[in-house]
Amino acid sequence: MMEALAALPWAEIGEASLDTLLMLAISMLFTLALGLPLGVVLFLTGKRQLLAHALLHNVLSFVVNVLRSAPFIILLIVMMPLTKLIAGASIGVRGTIPPLVVAAVPFFARLVETALREVDRGVIEATQAMGASTRQIVLSALIPEALPGIVAGLTVTAIALVSCTAMSGVVGGGGLGDLAIRYGYYRYETDVMIVTVVLLLLLVQILQILGDKLVLYCSHR
Repeated sequence: MMEALAALPWAEIGEASLDTLLMLAISMLFTLALGLPLGVVLFLTGKRQLLAHALLHNVLSFVVNVLRSAPFIILLIVMMPLTKLIAGASIGVRGTIPPLVVAAVPFFARLVETALREVDRGVIEATQAMGASTRQIVLSALIPEALPGIVAGLTVTAIALVSCTAMSGVVGGGGLGDLAIRYGYYRYETDVMIVTVVLLLLLVQILQILGDKLVLYCSHR
């Protein structure tokens, strides 16, 4: 058993793990930066909301729904020319990040919109009564009140992105998924594939535990 473990390509496994973490970290930063404002706009432009605008809301909803419904592997392939233009590569770590962001932003934006809808309307009305602007209402009332739901949504998005990074290995996306395909599928080295699966499961568990703790912290802040 020990000899079998020692024979595994640990250097490649370590490098693939770092690549997966890098893809996850960068894509999550962009997802948060783009998905949070998009979710807020979706909420504010909805029916009977502060900036109600049916046309804008319907257009944004349509785009979000289309991108959410596209299978990631198809999105990965379709975006290759654009990805190469943006990142300078259509495969590897750099080539995987743009499709990850495009897939995750609409998903997270919907979760943000849902979290904002759960905020008691009385909180919004009370803030309005004090003469707060829309920007102040969003920053001082809506987002703080919806923060546990937003953090929970971010956790769900991060876990979904882990599976997407693994899926990108089919087209040479790098990371643990790529390692599992190269060793487990092409070389029939099942032990390497098992190690990559275990590492991905551990990553998901860590993300879920951290996310749950952050939700509890935000709920009792």
